[in-house]
Amino acid sequence: MNAQSQAKSKPQYQFRAMSIADLDAIMEIEPHIYSHPWTRGNFADSLKSEHSAWVLLHDKKIVGYALMMMVLDEAHLLNLSISKTYQKQGLGRLLLEHMIGIARALNAANMFLEVRASNISAIALYENVGFNEMAVRRGYYPAHHGREDAILMGLAI
Repeated sequence: MNAQSQAKSKPQYQFRAMSIADLDAIMEIEPHIYSHPWTRGNFADSLKSEHSAWVLLHDKKIVGYALMMMVLDEAHLLNLSISKTYQKQGLGRLLLEHMIGIARALNAANMFLEVRASNISAIALYENVGFNEMAVRRGYYPAHHGREDAILMGLAI
């Protein structure tokens, strides 16, 4: 197989800024991947607050999204999600690296995030990209029975 035919068969992914018009598609994904998903209002509020919000597209279809809040020189990753049918294909890493690039472009010195202590695959991804555990936030997330701890992770950019 030559390089041209390989390029044609390789899936094409694109990033673009998220808009209110994307919320229907995002709300089709969010409840299928989280036990306690963000609401449409959470996303709308984040967009209204002008957080850095991006979607990952495959053939013009939203397959992932991420939102990040900047506070001075700190980037706080609020949500990074890949549609269930597109998980385990390296797209979480692709989207995370895109958001790190955006944080760098916004002159962030550090990026922070919280992740459920039970989300082993996400923790592994973050560690693989260079994030380090900084603290545990006890009872941070709602859970089906009580609350779940969050691992606070950070990355020097």
